[in-house]
Amino acid sequence: MSDAATKTAPPSLRDRFAKLEPDNRQPLYRQVQNLLRDAINDRTLKPDDALPPERELAGMFGVSRITIRKAIEGLVNEDVLDTRQGSGTFVRSKVEKNFAKLTSFSEEMAARGLEADSVWLGRSQGTVSPEESMTLRASPGTRVYRFSRVRLANGNPMSLEKATVLGSCLPSVDSVDRSLYAALNRTGNHPVRALQRLSALLLNAEQAELLGAREGDAGLLVERVGFNRDGAAIEFSQSWYRGDTYDFVAELSLGE
Repeated sequence: MSDAATKTAPPSLRDRFAKLEPDNRQPLYRQVQNLLRDAINDRTLKPDDALPPERELAGMFGVSRITIRKAIEGLVNEDVLDTRQGSGTFVRSKVEKNFAKLTSFSEEMAARGLEADSVWLGRSQGTVSPEESMTLRASPGTRVYRFSRVRLANGNPMSLEKATVLGSCLPSVDSVDRSLYAALNRTGNHPVRALQRLSALLLNAEQAELLGAREGDAGLLVERVGFNRDGAAIEFSQSWYRGDTYDFVAELSLGE
Protein backbone atom coordinates (compact mmCIF):
# COMPACT_ATOMS: atom_id res chain seq x y z
CA MET A 1 0.00 0.00 0.00
CA SER A 2 1.34 3.44 -0.90
CA ASP A 3 2.26 6.08 1.67
CA ALA A 4 -0.19 8.50 0.01
CA ALA A 5 -3.06 6.05 0.40
CA THR A 6 -2.12 5.45 4.03
CA LYS A 7 -2.17 9.17 4.79
CA THR A 8 -5.28 10.24 2.90
CA ALA A 9 -7.67 7.32 2.45
CA PRO A 10 -10.18 6.65 5.27
CA PRO A 11 -9.43 3.41 7.16
CA SER A 12 -12.85 2.00 6.24
CA LEU A 13 -11.93 2.27 2.56
CA ARG A 14 -8.44 0.85 3.03
CA ASP A 15 -9.87 -2.17 4.86
CA ARG A 16 -12.54 -2.78 2.25
CA PHE A 17 -10.28 -2.43 -0.77
CA ALA A 18 -7.66 -4.73 0.77
CA LYS A 19 -10.13 -7.58 0.18
CA LEU A 20 -9.33 -7.85 -3.53
CA GLU A 21 -8.87 -11.55 -4.39
CA PRO A 22 -6.03 -12.21 -6.88
CA ASP A 23 -7.29 -15.78 -7.48
CA ASN A 24 -10.82 -14.66 -8.27
CA ARG A 25 -11.85 -15.62 -11.81
CA GLN A 26 -13.32 -12.19 -12.42
CA PRO A 27 -11.04 -9.67 -14.14
CA LEU A 28 -9.36 -7.36 -11.65
CA TYR A 29 -11.18 -4.27 -12.93
CA ARG A 30 -14.51 -6.04 -12.33
CA GLN A 31 -13.51 -6.82 -8.77
CA VAL A 32 -12.58 -3.18 -8.27
CA GLN A 33 -15.98 -2.10 -9.64
CA ASN A 34 -17.82 -4.52 -7.34
CA LEU A 35 -16.00 -3.30 -4.25
CA LEU A 36 -16.63 0.33 -5.19
CA ARG A 37 -20.34 -0.42 -5.69
CA ASP A 38 -20.49 -2.14 -2.30
CA ALA A 39 -18.87 0.86 -0.66
CA ILE A 40 -21.44 3.16 -2.31
CA ASN A 41 -24.41 0.94 -1.47
CA ASP A 42 -23.56 0.75 2.24
CA ARG A 43 -22.71 4.48 2.22
CA THR A 44 -19.04 4.07 3.12
CA LEU A 45 -18.81 6.29 0.03
CA LYS A 46 -21.69 8.75 0.11
CA PRO A 47 -23.28 10.75 -2.74
CA ASP A 48 -20.95 13.54 -3.86
CA ASP A 49 -17.93 12.02 -2.07
CA ALA A 50 -14.67 12.29 -3.98
CA LEU A 51 -12.75 9.12 -4.80
CA PRO A 52 -9.03 9.07 -3.95
CA PRO A 53 -6.77 9.75 -6.95
CA GLU A 54 -6.00 6.87 -9.33
CA ARG A 55 -2.49 6.42 -7.90
CA GLU A 56 -3.83 6.01 -4.37
CA LEU A 57 -6.56 3.62 -5.48
CA ALA A 58 -4.01 1.54 -7.35
CA GLY A 59 -1.92 1.27 -4.19
CA MET A 60 -4.93 0.40 -2.06
CA PHE A 61 -6.12 -2.33 -4.42
CA GLY A 62 -2.65 -3.52 -5.36
CA VAL A 63 -3.35 -3.19 -9.09
CA SER A 64 -2.14 -0.99 -11.94
CA ARG A 65 -3.49 2.48 -12.65
CA ILE A 66 -4.70 1.15 -16.01
CA THR A 67 -6.94 -1.33 -14.13
CA ILE A 68 -8.25 1.46 -11.90
CA ARG A 69 -8.90 3.69 -14.89
CA LYS A 70 -10.84 0.93 -16.67
CA ALA A 71 -12.93 0.24 -13.57
CA ILE A 72 -13.76 3.91 -13.10
CA GLU A 73 -14.62 4.45 -16.75
CA GLY A 74 -17.09 1.57 -16.56
CA LEU A 75 -18.80 3.00 -13.48
CA VAL A 76 -18.94 6.44 -15.09
CA ASN A 77 -20.68 4.88 -18.10
CA GLU A 78 -23.14 3.22 -15.72
CA ASP A 79 -23.83 6.62 -14.09
CA VAL A 80 -22.55 5.37 -10.73
CA LEU A 81 -19.61 7.79 -10.72
CA ASP A 82 -19.21 11.24 -12.20
CA THR A 83 -15.93 12.68 -13.53
CA ARG A 84 -15.65 16.46 -13.22
CA GLN A 85 -13.10 18.31 -15.28
CA GLY A 86 -10.23 19.46 -13.11
CA SER A 87 -11.82 18.20 -9.88
CA GLY A 88 -11.68 14.41 -9.91
CA THR A 89 -14.15 11.53 -9.71
CA PHE A 90 -17.18 11.64 -7.43
CA VAL A 91 -20.02 9.41 -6.34
CA ARG A 92 -22.99 10.54 -8.36
CA SER A 93 -25.69 12.27 -6.33
CA LYS A 94 -29.22 10.95 -6.53
CA VAL A 95 -31.92 12.85 -4.70
CA GLU A 96 -35.12 11.32 -3.35
CA LYS A 97 -38.01 13.70 -3.90
CA ASN A 98 -41.19 13.26 -1.90
CA PHE A 99 -43.93 13.75 -4.46
CA ALA A 100 -46.56 14.09 -1.73
CA LYS A 101 -44.90 17.05 0.03
CA LEU A 102 -44.95 20.65 -1.18
CA THR A 103 -41.38 21.93 -0.92
CA SER A 104 -39.11 24.10 -3.00
CA PHE A 105 -35.88 22.91 -4.58
CA SER A 106 -33.87 24.96 -2.08
CA GLU A 107 -35.73 23.39 0.85
CA GLU A 108 -35.20 19.88 -0.55
CA MET A 109 -31.48 20.40 -0.95
CA ALA A 110 -31.07 21.99 2.50
CA ALA A 111 -32.84 19.00 4.08
CA ARG A 112 -30.18 16.73 2.51
CA GLY A 113 -27.24 18.87 3.53
CA LEU A 114 -26.66 20.07 -0.04
CA GLU A 115 -26.15 23.67 -1.14
CA ALA A 116 -28.72 24.85 -3.65
CA ASP A 117 -27.78 27.36 -6.31
CA SER A 118 -28.89 28.43 -9.78
CA VAL A 119 -27.53 29.38 -13.16
CA TRP A 120 -29.95 31.94 -14.52
CA LEU A 121 -30.96 31.52 -18.15
CA GLY A 122 -33.43 34.37 -18.20
CA ARG A 123 -36.12 36.34 -16.40
CA SER A 124 -38.77 38.51 -17.96
CA GLN A 125 -42.17 40.07 -17.50
CA GLY A 126 -45.11 40.06 -19.84
CA THR A 127 -48.71 38.94 -20.10
CA VAL A 128 -50.09 35.42 -19.92
CA SER A 129 -49.87 33.21 -22.97
CA PRO A 130 -53.01 31.25 -23.95
CA GLU A 131 -51.63 28.13 -22.21
CA GLU A 132 -50.72 30.07 -19.06
CA SER A 133 -54.11 31.77 -19.09
CA MET A 134 -55.86 28.40 -18.98
CA THR A 135 -53.50 26.83 -16.44
CA LEU A 136 -53.53 29.81 -14.05
CA ARG A 137 -57.19 30.64 -14.77
CA ALA A 138 -56.08 34.18 -15.50
CA SER A 139 -57.79 36.55 -17.91
CA PRO A 140 -55.95 37.67 -21.07
CA GLY A 141 -53.62 40.57 -20.40
CA THR A 142 -52.80 39.47 -16.84
CA ARG A 143 -49.23 40.44 -15.93
CA VAL A 144 -46.81 37.59 -15.15
CA TYR A 145 -43.14 37.09 -14.37
CA ARG A 146 -41.21 34.27 -16.03
CA PHE A 147 -38.06 32.64 -14.67
CA SER A 148 -35.75 30.15 -16.36
CA ARG A 149 -32.71 28.59 -14.70
CA VAL A 150 -30.65 25.47 -14.12
CA ARG A 151 -30.87 24.33 -10.50
CA LEU A 152 -27.65 23.10 -8.89
CA ALA A 153 -26.84 21.00 -5.82
CA ASN A 154 -23.26 21.42 -4.57
CA GLY A 155 -22.44 22.82 -8.01
CA ASN A 156 -23.93 19.88 -9.94
CA PRO A 157 -26.85 20.41 -12.37
CA MET A 158 -29.98 18.71 -11.07
CA SER A 159 -32.88 20.22 -12.98
CA LEU A 160 -33.89 22.72 -15.64
CA GLU A 161 -36.71 24.86 -14.30
CA LYS A 162 -39.10 27.26 -16.00
CA ALA A 163 -41.68 29.03 -13.85
CA THR A 164 -44.44 31.57 -14.45
CA VAL A 165 -45.85 33.54 -11.51
CA LEU A 166 -48.72 36.03 -11.41
CA GLY A 167 -47.36 39.58 -11.31
CA SER A 168 -49.55 40.43 -8.34
CA CYS A 169 -47.59 37.97 -6.16
CA LEU A 170 -44.14 39.58 -6.43
CA PRO A 171 -42.96 43.20 -6.28
CA SER A 172 -40.74 42.85 -9.36
CA VAL A 173 -39.08 40.35 -11.66
CA ASP A 174 -35.80 40.97 -9.79
CA SER A 175 -37.19 40.01 -6.37
CA VAL A 176 -36.24 36.34 -6.83
CA ASP A 177 -32.68 35.48 -5.83
CA ARG A 178 -31.91 31.87 -4.84
CA SER A 179 -35.43 30.65 -4.05
CA LEU A 180 -38.70 31.51 -5.79
CA TYR A 181 -40.73 30.18 -2.88
CA ALA A 182 -38.74 32.29 -0.41
CA ALA A 183 -39.58 35.37 -2.49
CA LEU A 184 -43.25 34.39 -2.55
CA ASN A 185 -43.20 33.78 1.19
CA ARG A 186 -41.93 37.32 1.81
CA THR A 187 -45.05 38.69 0.15
CA GLY A 188 -47.39 36.20 1.85
CA ASN A 189 -47.96 34.27 -1.37
CA HIS A 190 -46.20 30.97 -0.67
CA PRO A 191 -48.28 28.19 -2.31
CA VAL A 192 -50.06 26.00 0.24
CA ARG A 193 -51.33 23.40 -2.22
CA ALA A 194 -50.21 22.15 -5.62
CA LEU A 195 -51.17 19.79 -8.39
CA GLN A 196 -48.24 17.96 -9.97
CA ARG A 197 -47.91 15.76 -13.01
CA LEU A 198 -44.90 13.53 -13.69
CA SER A 199 -44.03 12.45 -17.24
CA ALA A 200 -41.17 10.37 -18.65
CA LEU A 201 -39.32 11.68 -21.67
CA LEU A 202 -36.02 11.66 -23.55
CA LEU A 203 -33.85 14.75 -23.11
CA ASN A 204 -33.33 16.82 -26.23
CA ALA A 205 -29.95 18.27 -27.15
CA GLU A 206 -30.47 21.60 -25.33
CA GLN A 207 -31.82 20.01 -22.16
CA ALA A 208 -29.04 17.41 -22.11
CA GLU A 209 -26.32 20.04 -22.49
CA LEU A 210 -27.70 22.14 -19.64
CA LEU A 211 -28.04 19.11 -17.36
CA GLY A 212 -24.67 17.57 -18.19
CA ALA A 213 -26.30 14.55 -19.84
CA ARG A 214 -26.40 13.08 -23.34
CA GLU A 215 -29.07 13.73 -25.93
CA GLY A 216 -31.62 10.94 -25.75
CA ASP A 217 -30.93 10.12 -22.09
CA ALA A 218 -33.95 9.31 -19.93
CA GLY A 219 -35.48 12.32 -18.24
CA LEU A 220 -38.47 13.31 -16.15
CA LEU A 221 -40.77 16.30 -16.52
CA VAL A 222 -42.64 17.58 -13.47
CA GLU A 223 -45.37 20.16 -14.11
CA ARG A 224 -46.73 21.96 -11.06
CA VAL A 225 -49.57 24.39 -10.49
CA GLY A 226 -49.35 26.08 -7.08
CA PHE A 227 -52.35 27.57 -5.25
CA ASN A 228 -52.48 30.17 -2.48
CA ARG A 229 -54.61 30.10 0.68
CA ASP A 230 -57.58 31.51 -1.22
CA GLY A 231 -57.44 28.65 -3.71
CA ALA A 232 -56.20 30.81 -6.58
CA ALA A 233 -53.58 29.43 -8.97
CA ILE A 234 -50.53 31.69 -8.76
CA GLU A 235 -47.62 29.62 -10.10
CA PHE A 236 -47.05 27.29 -13.03
CA SER A 237 -43.69 25.55 -13.32
CA GLN A 238 -42.07 22.93 -15.50
CA SER A 239 -38.95 21.13 -14.27
CA TRP A 240 -36.88 18.72 -16.33
CA TYR A 241 -34.72 16.23 -14.41
CA ARG A 242 -32.08 13.75 -15.41
CA GLY A 243 -33.52 10.29 -14.84
CA ASP A 244 -30.39 9.18 -12.98
CA THR A 245 -30.37 11.99 -10.41
CA TYR A 246 -33.84 11.73 -8.90
CA ASP A 247 -36.09 9.10 -7.33
CA PHE A 248 -39.68 10.21 -6.86
CA VAL A 249 -41.55 8.74 -3.91
CA ALA A 250 -45.05 9.22 -2.47
CA GLU A 251 -46.64 7.87 0.67
CA LEU A 252 -49.98 6.21 -0.03
CA SER A 253 -52.72 5.08 2.36
CA LEU A 254 -55.85 3.01 1.97
CA GLY A 255 -58.89 5.19 1.49
CA GLU A 256 -61.89 4.55 3.72
